[in-house]
Amino acid sequence: MKKISLIVLVTTIMTGCATAPPKQPDDICKIFEEKEDWYFDAKDAQEKWGSPKHVLMAMMYQESSFKHDAAPPMEYFLGFIPVGRASDAYGYSQAKTMTWDDYIRETGNGGADRDDFDDAIDFMAWFVWKTHQVNGVSKWDAYAQYLNYHEGWGGYKRGTYKNKKWLMSVANKVKSRAGRYGVQLKRCEADLDKSWFQRLFS
Repeated sequence: MKKISLIVLVTTIMTGCATAPPKQPDDICKIFEEKEDWYFDAKDAQEKWGSPKHVLMAMMYQESSFKHDAAPPMEYFLGFIPVGRASDAYGYSQAKTMTWDDYIRETGNGGADRDDFDDAIDFMAWFVWKTHQVNGVSKWDAYAQYLNYHEGWGGYKRGTYKNKKWLMSVANKVKSRAGRYGVQLKRCEADLDKSWFQRLFS
């Protein structure tokens, strides 16, 4: 019985460490050094969809602060009766159920979960790729990509964001973060690409 309890405790601790947000989210090099698997997941997503790692990570930071179980705040009636959340967005990417289902249907990634980083970053890379296909927005344009991500392809095409100064301000923050991440990544990407064996001799 004690052995089982110890296994459960160790598993819980390991799971908590694996899903905890990175300690230094303002530096993409520190993020990927702390969570090496995230780097290779982001790299795989970029190679698959052509969506830049630094843009994806900037958008994800804005959406969830890298929290695996992020969700919109609960809304209350009369200040204390819970009536549900503003939307069904969930996970690292804050993907809504309908859009997530579209992703699964189009990619065949039936086992994907919104609270798994590798699935979430692949979803976002797919969305960025699709935005380029649908609205002709460059995959490197973090500002316009984020507006599409927030408003949807139809909303962006109709210009719904133009009446939302707060949203354009947020999109500018994503653009600035993507720029910083891009500069930071240039100084560490070569090392991140090395295997653990190569690093022993570097």
